[in-house]
Amino acid sequence: MYKIMQSGARSALRQTLVAGASGLAIAMTLGVVGASAQSTPASQDPAETTVDEIVVTGFRASLDAALNIKRREAGVVDAIVAEDIADFPDLNLAEAVQRIPGVSIDRDAGEGRSLTVRGLSSDFTRTRINGMEAQATTGGTDSSGGANRGRGFDFNVFAAELFNSITVRKTAAAETEEGSLGATIDLQSTRPFDYEGFTAAASVQAGYNDLSENYNPRVAFLLSDTFADDKFGALISLAYSERDTLEEGFSSVRWAPAVGTNSSGGFCSPLGVTPANPGNSTATGSTAANCATGIPRLPNTAANVAAYNTANQPNVFIPRLPRYGRLTHSQERLGVTGSFQYRPVETTTFSLDVLYSKLDATRQEDFLESLSFSRNAAAGGQTQINVRDAAVENNALVYGIFDNVDIRSEQRFDELSTEFTQVSFTAEHDFSDRLRGRFYVGRAESVFDNPVQTTVTIDRSNTQGFSYDFRGNPNTPVINYGFDVTSPANWQWRNSTLAVPRSEIRLRPNGVETVFESAQADLAFDVNDSLTIKGGINYKTFGSDSFELRRTDETVVPALPAGTSLADITSLLTGYGRNLVPAGVDTSWLIPNLPAIAQLFNIYCNCDTGLVGGDFRLTGITNGNARGGNRNIEEEDLAFYLQADFETQLFDMPLRGNVGVRQVNTKLLAEGFSSTGGGTPVSGTNEYDDTLPSLNLALEPMEDVIVRFGAAKVMARPQIGNTLAGTNYLVPTTSLAATGPNYTASIGNVGLDPFRATTYDFSLEWYFAPESLLSFAYFYKDIDSYIQIIRQDLEYQALTALNPSAFAPGFCSGTCSPTTIFQLTSAVNTEGGPLKGFEISYQQPFTFLPGLLANTGVQLNYTKVASEIDYCNNALCTTFVTDDLINLSPTAYNGTLYYEDDTFSMRVSAAFREQYLQNVPGRNGNSIEGKKDTFNLDMSASYNLTDQVTVTFEGLNLTDEENHQYVGDGSRSSTSVYHHTGRQYYIGARYKF
Repeated sequence: MYKIMQSGARSALRQTLVAGASGLAIAMTLGVVGASAQSTPASQDPAETTVDEIVVTGFRASLDAALNIKRREAGVVDAIVAEDIADFPDLNLAEAVQRIPGVSIDRDAGEGRSLTVRGLSSDFTRTRINGMEAQATTGGTDSSGGANRGRGFDFNVFAAELFNSITVRKTAAAETEEGSLGATIDLQSTRPFDYEGFTAAASVQAGYNDLSENYNPRVAFLLSDTFADDKFGALISLAYSERDTLEEGFSSVRWAPAVGTNSSGGFCSPLGVTPANPGNSTATGSTAANCATGIPRLPNTAANVAAYNTANQPNVFIPRLPRYGRLTHSQERLGVTGSFQYRPVETTTFSLDVLYSKLDATRQEDFLESLSFSRNAAAGGQTQINVRDAAVENNALVYGIFDNVDIRSEQRFDELSTEFTQVSFTAEHDFSDRLRGRFYVGRAESVFDNPVQTTVTIDRSNTQGFSYDFRGNPNTPVINYGFDVTSPANWQWRNSTLAVPRSEIRLRPNGVETVFESAQADLAFDVNDSLTIKGGINYKTFGSDSFELRRTDETVVPALPAGTSLADITSLLTGYGRNLVPAGVDTSWLIPNLPAIAQLFNIYCNCDTGLVGGDFRLTGITNGNARGGNRNIEEEDLAFYLQADFETQLFDMPLRGNVGVRQVNTKLLAEGFSSTGGGTPVSGTNEYDDTLPSLNLALEPMEDVIVRFGAAKVMARPQIGNTLAGTNYLVPTTSLAATGPNYTASIGNVGLDPFRATTYDFSLEWYFAPESLLSFAYFYKDIDSYIQIIRQDLEYQALTALNPSAFAPGFCSGTCSPTTIFQLTSAVNTEGGPLKGFEISYQQPFTFLPGLLANTGVQLNYTKVASEIDYCNNALCTTFVTDDLINLSPTAYNGTLYYEDDTFSMRVSAAFREQYLQNVPGRNGNSIEGKKDTFNLDMSASYNLTDQVTVTFEGLNLTDEENHQYVGDGSRSSTSVYHHTGRQYYIGARYKF
């Protein structure tokens, strides 16, 4: 039950919410939820009396509690409390937070992983848990960025049931820690003093996914009590869930030019035809040819010449690795919170909070792919392919029939584990009626381990009649492999004695550990009833330590022993493509059997087995291919702040706010290993200072109307690395891939300045009825220091001139020559540009409607964002291209329609996110890489059987939304990923007592 005093004196206002958090009964006061508020609420006339009392429960109560938090703040804040998180149909915190205006999420394997706030991605958004900054790291599919080795927070580590409030702070204040351009997200777990006496609750659910057709459990409970005349309290909560899903669809691993720079050499020309790339000639004849040695060339007929010329046009792009695949995800998530509080006297409170989460997962990826399109002659690639027929649409080779194509069945298996632990201690004390203080110290550690990352392949060389056709199926092409892909007789285990492509056994265990240690002391002094002076000091350290191991030569494998056939080390994948692929696509194919291969060759022994091709020793810094994954970042931050919170009158209108300044010093040490530098570490340091003033004002020109203004200078520290972009940002190392088929190089930059911006916010809020809000917010961020990835095509000899030690002539041998074109990737500071936008929010229960309609209500928000970021077009930044900020969706909206009475509750929630960019410039000669629109529809319903027992039903991703990624330029948009994960349903019950 939630009692709303419409106009009582603020000193007497104490609102208590009792709600369910996935069956966990949550009782909390706004005094607790708003403990980190940046200012006190506006003063009111003590003579006012309580004029009405409205009693609401459940979802409506939590919505109104969130509105009260927003209303009380000086800055721009949005919140979710208790039942919002629990009873939205959300798997985790990311999917809960997306209901807030301006917040969009990105998913991995169908589950929310990271956040974007007002167009700024997780690299620009800070997350605090129980008052201190933290970072949680998980692994992901390659298309979703892989393992998080940066600063972003992976919200899928945590179950939503562990927290009772989320506060998103969209404007800066001096007392709020620096590090964000977009927002600071505060997660608060439950404490025993949030309750009155003994509280206990439990819930159980069964989940079902309609694509994997698997059932999974999800359980949670909470116990809390206070003792010794409420001086001591203890609480423990636990959430456990399992999730088994399938992810299926098409991918191409980007598109690349058919000929020229960034290509793999062009297709093989018919006899007597001048090749598109004569420089790649390795064959002899009356006319120089660009065909691989020994490959039969097509006769010189009109049809063959026309097909060749169509496919080899300049600026025509081809899919690098056209393939269908199934990813099998299995996940267990355990979360535990413990909180202990001691209040020896009314003016002193000690709190010890412990948070633990363990996310264990496995992922098996099975792909049926044609790899010749992404490889050069030396790797048995594109220059061996004959083109029999072809069609081009919008500069993309959308159809073709090909000969001499190498086909591969690839299986990758990952074991993934994330263990997050945070321990924090907080002491709060009122030294007098006017002076109070707060001190906390804490440590948050996230350990991500990928002990098994193994890829094995079987192959078929020189397949005739392979075809793909995107015409009419731009996202799910019809692929015909030209042979029976289910028969072991048609596949080979290709060891080192055979020509390329050879089968592979890749072993790449890796991990990353991130640690935050923080201490802060704050004092607040009430000068009078209208002015409070605050000051404090914050010291924190951040460490990120990554490792990676690999085999020295992954393309060398042992031959099958006598008496062992391919059938002994393979199995059959069946039932693929339901509700997705068009007719004519193979729904079964032969896949490697990793357990059988592992046992046969003892691949996990970390030893040389003595077999030819059987060296399975793992090396790190001594292995040029693995060195780049071994790096360490150490950072020290020291900050001081001074802030004044005030309440006054402006022409008889209540005005409150805060003004202050934060001074911060950052020291950085980054070290790692260059791929060509042997085992010698490379390190660098950087140090910078920032002065960050801020102002927040909240003016009440009339009753129930608040006008807000905010201005601040803000900063976000440079990213550590970008797996999707394929480079280190900060670590001053170099990497070189000089053996093909893709020749690349990268250079890190420890001297990067942070992102810096000046921000302005204006909002108008009208609380026009109880539990209701209509608001408009405008924001402008002048980003004057930005960091971008630059890609430039250079000959190797130019790389040597650029950095003789990292790119020495001797490092380029075999298929690499001084004139071989490399794509150089590096991170540089650029000037950035403006980001601006607005949010509109509307929330209201329809209590004025007749009958059952009086139990309905709505929550809607719409966000529009635009940016003009100047991206360098070359390494010297002599030319620029202007485009949107990476990860910025120009339009996003969320909406919830609900019904709630004394026994039954139901709501439907929708979330839309417009397409956005992921890389500018893109790889392989593409101008951009991005992700298409998403629209997710979820629903939830519950029925109270008794006062203690409630049955529930939830449906997630009811539209079975696809993960649709693309590459291209201003006119071409070629699908690189098109996967779906199915619909998820939960049925369950909760009991509170």
